[in-house]
Amino acid sequence: MAGAFYHPAPWRPFDLWAHLLTLLIALPLALRENRPFAVLVVTAAGFAGYLLLGYQPSLNFWVPAVAFVSVAARAARARIVCGAALLTAVIALSGVCGRLPWPVVAVQALIVPAVAFAVGLTQRRLAARNAELRRLTALLDRQQRQEARRAVLDERFRIARELHDTISQHMTIVTLQTGVAEYLFHADPPAARTALGTAAAAGRESLDELRRLLVVLRTHDLGGTPGAEDPADLLPDDPLPDDLLADIGRIPALAERLEAAGLHVGIRFTGERRPLHPGLELCAYRVVQEALTNVVKHSGSGTADVEVRYLDDELRVTVLDRGGPLPATTGGGSGHGLIGMRERAKMWHGSLTTGARPGGGYQVQLRLPLGQDRDGG
Repeated sequence: MAGAFYHPAPWRPFDLWAHLLTLLIALPLALRENRPFAVLVVTAAGFAGYLLLGYQPSLNFWVPAVAFVSVAARAARARIVCGAALLTAVIALSGVCGRLPWPVVAVQALIVPAVAFAVGLTQRRLAARNAELRRLTALLDRQQRQEARRAVLDERFRIARELHDTISQHMTIVTLQTGVAEYLFHADPPAARTALGTAAAAGRESLDELRRLLVVLRTHDLGGTPGAEDPADLLPDDPLPDDLLADIGRIPALAERLEAAGLHVGIRFTGERRPLHPGLELCAYRVVQEALTNVVKHSGSGTADVEVRYLDDELRVTVLDRGGPLPATTGGGSGHGLIGMRERAKMWHGSLTTGARPGGGYQVQLRLPLGQDRDGG
């Protein structure tokens, strides 16, 4: 439009050929994203032909410069150099055809490519940053998915460990006592009723443990002030009431229950007893529970000893089976109990050692460093 109304002498009027050349110069810009160097060559050649035919230089002047911006932003270094030389030449030709002074021609031929290159370089850096941002976003998303999957697996292992530790002992007692009741049902009815009573008590205790377990699994805060009295009233972020967590103080009650299964357990506490992190207390209780359950299930011994030693920087728990021929790692078991005990110890940066004693029997020893300030979940 500008060429149709403004065509000063001595340049040719803006006729049909000028319109066609303008279209040839401008339309390729639509492809500059994918083929920047080819678009620069076409626009520069078209603009040079436009100038040589005698049309006014002020029109179509910025089209090759815009094409070179895309070259500087996307092309390789060699093509950038060639494109800069091509743009410099066509801008110089524009100044010559416009009958400008030589100093102005030289300055214009240097400034226009420099400005176009600076704009293109800025676009290149911005594109590189955006690409890096997309890469980091994808990496973060992948890591988040991996962390979510790992969290799910960890929670499954935790649930499996808690279920094994909670159910195994009680089901062992129920199985043994119901077997005794079946054997004595006709020969000694009072003894059979006693065995059934013991089995029923173990079943009720198992339900209570499951109740506690469900609260533990859905509660993240293992410390703090006492919360709601009823587990149904607890929210996931509420602190746990103390009576819902198994701790070292419940080991004597555990020993009393095992008396019904025919196992006499001697318990000894040494050192200065003091409250520990609830997770540490739960870890020690579960290891004792699993070790004693293994004595009942796999050992022929009728006695076991438990020693809990409070040291300055360590809690040491030892469970000793004085004569069992089958250790906790054998006897046809799945081995999940020993794995669970080791995982519990590792979770609290502790260690678990097991093995037969030289004088007979089997020993499980748990060592937990004290002064830990971390969540046991």
